Amino acid sequence: MKTVITYGTFDLFHIGHVNLLKRARSLGDRLVVAVSTDEFNERKSKISLVPYEHRAAIVESCRYVDLVIPENDWTQKKIDIVTHNVDFFVIGDDWKGKFDDLSEYCEVVYLERTENISSTAMREAILVFTQLGKDLI
Repeated sequence: MKTVITYGTFDLFHIGHVNLLKRARSLGDRLVVAVSTDEFNERKSKISLVPYEHRAAIVESCRYVDLVIPENDWTQKKIDIVTHNVDFFVIGDDWKGKFDDLSEYCEVVYLERTENISSTAMREAILVFTQLGKDLI
């Protein structure tokens, strides 16, 4: 049995997330997804609009996902890989080269991101629409 692991915040869950999870799962028989906790995101100076418990439940409901675990800090990846007997570490290619050190433990795969979609772009669009609504009142 081949196990794949990936990490992410998965805020404002969108088609890019679905594509990542589907492609990650296609590399193995089991997909473990580590979802960044709110506390970890705060330490990264990243604000999530959706709380961890909701993001984890959304990811867990995806048919490609077998197990969701919390991501509490940067250093847990090696431990997770060993604990879950991981064969492939998968992450978006915007992180290319950042996790090459994990190739000592498993195969590292950087997947191409879905074009023209990101949680950041969605967050910015929401802010624009919110401001437009205020300006119209």
